[in-house]
Formats: sequence, C-alpha cells, structure tokens
Amino acid sequence: MSSATSSTARHRKAKPMSLALRRAFIVAAVPVTGALLSAPSALAADKTAKTTATTQSVAAADGLDPAEQRIADNLNTRAQSPSLGDTFSGVVLDSASDKVVWGHNADTALMPASNAKLATATAALTVLGPEHRFTTKVVYGDGTLTLIGGGDRLLTTADLTELAKTAAAGVKLGGLDSVKVRVDDSLFAEPTLATGWNDSYYDDQVSPVRSLVVDGKLSADTSIDAGKVFARQLADQGVTVDGEVTRGTAPATDVPVGHHLSPTLSETVKKMLKKSDNDIAETVLRMTALGAGRPATFEDGTAVVRDVLSGHYGVSMDNFQIHDGSGLSRADRIPAQTVADILDLVTDPRYRGLLRSIDEGLPVAGEAGSTLGPEWGRFDTADSQCAVGQVKAKTGTLTGAIALSGLTKAQDGRWKVFSFIENESSADPAATKDTLDGLAATVNGCWA
Repeated sequence: MSSATSSTARHRKAKPMSLALRRAFIVAAVPVTGALLSAPSALAADKTAKTTATTQSVAAADGLDPAEQRIADNLNTRAQSPSLGDTFSGVVLDSASDKVVWGHNADTALMPASNAKLATATAALTVLGPEHRFTTKVVYGDGTLTLIGGGDRLLTTADLTELAKTAAAGVKLGGLDSVKVRVDDSLFAEPTLATGWNDSYYDDQVSPVRSLVVDGKLSADTSIDAGKVFARQLADQGVTVDGEVTRGTAPATDVPVGHHLSPTLSETVKKMLKKSDNDIAETVLRMTALGAGRPATFEDGTAVVRDVLSGHYGVSMDNFQIHDGSGLSRADRIPAQTVADILDLVTDPRYRGLLRSIDEGLPVAGEAGSTLGPEWGRFDTADSQCAVGQVKAKTGTLTGAIALSGLTKAQDGRWKVFSFIENESSADPAATKDTLDGLAATVNGCWA
C-alpha cells in the first residue's frame, strides 16, 4: 500500500441555489456555545483566518507546517498496517485553508457504512432547519380515534399518555365511553428494502420505515405497536377500546383532538449521530424528501441529499452513490474526500448555526454511551488512549466496511478534518478499529 502526501488546497465554491431549492431551504441561525470539543467559536475563527490572517501558519497554505509534516510522515507509515487490508481510502484536511495535509486513494469510492449519516444530517438540517419539529396528531370521527404519525422517531410512551389524556377528556365530554382506535401512517409509502439491504436487516438492524413509532422500538410494525400503547393509555383513562387496533387513513373531516410536537430536528440529529441510529436516519431521510416537496421514498430522499450537497454547498458528487439514509446499504459508495468535505462544512462560519448539531452530535473518543465509548473498545490502546476527549468522529461499521471520520485540533493549534474508510480487510474488525483510532490520534498529534 503506497501513500501520498499532498499540500494542494481544495477550495469549495458554493454554487447558486436553484429557485426550487431556495424555496425549500430554511436557514435558521442558532446561538454558538463554547464547549471544549464543540468549540464552534474556535472552528469559525480558524476558518475565517484563511481569508484575513497574514501569520506564518496561514501563509503556509501552499505547504505543510512542521506539525502537519509529522502527521503526513506518520500516516504514510501507519496506513501500511495489515489490518487495513488493500482497500483503504483516507484524507486529512486543514479546516482553515482546506489544503490536503495527507491523502491515500482519497477519491476512491468505498462503502461508507454509517458515515453516510453525515450526508443525511446535512441535507435534513438544510432543508428543514434545526428548529423544525415533527407533529403526531389524534383526530376523531365516526366513533374512532386515529393516531396519525408525523415522522417523530423520539416519540415516547409518556408523550402518548398525554395525548390519550387529552383524547379521553374529549371523548367523555362528548358523552362516549368507548371508541375504536386506528393508526394512520400514510405519510410514508409502504415500507420497502433499500437497494443493497439484506433481508436480515428487518428487524435486526432497522425496522420497516413507518411514520409512527414509540420508544424507538425495533419491530416489524412500529405503527400498530404505537397504536396499542395509545389504546392502553386510553383504557387507563377510563375509555373502553372496542376491538383491535387497525390501520387506515383518517378522513379529512375528522376533528383534531390533540397533537404532540417532537424535540427539535437538531436534537434528533444529535441522537442519530451519537448512537448511530439507523431508524432515525431513515425517517429523517423521508421527512427531508417531503420538506423538499418530493415523495417520502428512498429514491427521492437520496436525490434531495445529492441536490443539497452539490447545489447548495458545492460538494463534488463524483463517485458518490447512496441508496438510503443510514449507510446500511452495501451498494452505497462515498470517497473519503467527499466525507471530509461534508464534515468540513461544520467548520465554516457561514454554515455554523445551521449545522451546529452535527458537530455536537459527533461521538467523542472515550465518551460513554456513544459509539466511541469504552463499552465498544474504542481509543483504549497504548497508541490511541492519548486522544480520549481530543477527537470527535462518526463511526461506521458493516461486514467488510469500517470507517472513522471526524475533527481534532492538531499540535499546530489548527483544526483538522479527517476521513478514513476501509473495505474488505480480512483482519479482525476490532484490530481494524484500533488502527483507525490510532490514525485519528496521529492527526491529533498526541501519538507523535
């Protein structure tokens, strides 16, 4: 495996938005915080420096500073690890100048696994806006209460309890003591498998994608499950439920009796990234398609992702193929360079408010409860332990595909964006993950 170092600057030039995209996009400003690893002010200042500063470090955009040269030299050696196999793509960018500090087959498109969620999150936040909320409704008509799904993947039993209380009060006020219960999940088309999904993914890795779910339950029919929870809560309020929960579309003449608003999209995105939640990703993909005026399907959702990345942000779509929102598809292909370019957007002050939740949602090395936590055996080797708390990155794992892409502040005090993707290695996946953790520690510079 041969590696190459490059100091060529890559400049993203945002292209003008089409009228249709401009109408669909809601750019919402969000206050900036100062947490250590979120460090948005540092990221923004770092990015702004490339156009205003005249210091030696910025002037070095045509070459590598000593810290960057060490990164490149060490990566040239460490990327030769047998645990990476022969199919490996990697790149390191300086966030302020966009120059390539190091790259190896960076434009080779590989299975990104859950790194694809970064593309989904970027498109969703751009189309819907960080403050967008999803609405679950209850309507009444002809003796039936209908629970209508609105794409809220964070809906809980407690939320349904409150809806049931409101609905029960209305039913009793109308002089009734029994109702039928129906679920309406017609917001999404009938669940299907995405191109590149194995049949075994239902219900092991992801649920059939429906617009109604409670408590994030992984099941064959999340809508009926949610309807049963709602029915039980009605019974607890003294309303008899007549018969089994059914599925159907609520007539437009039904009367609204209650609604629940989800947490903001920014909160949903953060949970999706921290836990690498496939169900959230697929639901968010469909809601993004609807927000852009298209049907809620895999095909239309992924088309909107491509349109947003290329048309709004100027990210190259060369060799970019996705068929879902989660990265479960074995037909997905994204180059490490493209993943890095997507991540680099969060360091740009123009997009900081809009994409802040991506930065905040990235798992932090050593963070319990995230996919980089000690329970997953991450950043626990002699080479990578030094990077605990210093690296934030999105993980990706499928059979035959392991990825790690994120941000860290290097020894020169400048933020670096990295993406490492491995496919088809015959090594133990745990060994491959340890190697990628070591590469991230190399970019940080603590493994010198």
